[in-house]
Amino acid sequence: MNSDNVNLDWASLPFGYHRTDYNVRCVYRNGEWGEIEVHTSEEITLHMAASCLHYGQEVFEGQKAFRGVDGRIRLFRIEENARRFADSARGIAMQPMPEELFIKMARMAIKLNERWVPPYGSGCSLYLRPIEIGITPRVGVSAADEYVVIMFVTPVGAYFKNGFSTSKVVIYREYDRAAPQGTGRWKVGGNYAGGMVATMRAKKDGYSAVLFLDPKEKKYLDECGPANFFAIKGDAYVTPKSNSILPSVTNKSLQQLAKDMGLRVECRPVPVEELAEFDEAAECGTAAVAAPISQVDDVDRGVSYVIARDNKPGPVITKLYKQLQAIQYGESPDPYGWCTFIDND
Repeated sequence: MNSDNVNLDWASLPFGYHRTDYNVRCVYRNGEWGEIEVHTSEEITLHMAASCLHYGQEVFEGQKAFRGVDGRIRLFRIEENARRFADSARGIAMQPMPEELFIKMARMAIKLNERWVPPYGSGCSLYLRPIEIGITPRVGVSAADEYVVIMFVTPVGAYFKNGFSTSKVVIYREYDRAAPQGTGRWKVGGNYAGGMVATMRAKKDGYSAVLFLDPKEKKYLDECGPANFFAIKGDAYVTPKSNSILPSVTNKSLQQLAKDMGLRVECRPVPVEELAEFDEAAECGTAAVAAPISQVDDVDRGVSYVIARDNKPGPVITKLYKQLQAIQYGESPDPYGWCTFIDND
């Protein structure tokens, strides 16, 4: 089955939710994971005292499946997402899902919704969203005993309306994305909620994202909106390192491609002032892949760091972006075995 029988305008498809046919679920109860269940309903029933509602016991993931040049469906680096999903659960005292069960559910969710995988050449993909929530009723602060994992999919277009083009980001020192030694390294909803006020202000001020600083000293670069930050400096690929940054699967992949190009990878604390020394910069993640940055405005200090003087994506980031997408769409060899094929039979 292919996407020919799906009535969507792929050219104008936004990055958002669109209902598909099925979602899959699995419940942890009485000390073990149950059987995978297939659902058509988009709704779930929760007790009003569920721990996810009161104490934030919720983690999630995001990854994409692509219909390649050969017609086959590829799921990108699912093992990494399975590992991070389990790590996030452990980070907030939830029951981690075994990686093999996570992968089985992911494959099933995509296979069941195969007709929603966008056609090759559309620039679109099928986004997979796994979530795990604590469902035990709790009034006292304690971890749940029961959990449910739900995986749903939705076809998506480009994350940014203007596609692969540069944008400006801003630094506001009055906001923190996550606390030092806190939940920043885990993919929990609270991290994103904590950044929404700053992000809404940035959008209103004409920026695409907030470049957060380290929450302790406000001296070093942290995450860029909901994504990792990286830059090109001479022959080096530079990306911030701290305990409040989510380990990005996309960033990890781009680092490997950068090494293949002969670049030196530096994962280290990056002081704000070093922005003046970068040749290129971008935010990266599953949704956007790589979004080039033209300028960073440090509004509190009245300093603007112009990175792309011609407002065009730089050559190195452009090459990295195209190479990663070429692997995802099967246009280039996959020497690292990053792609898992979803059988078409």
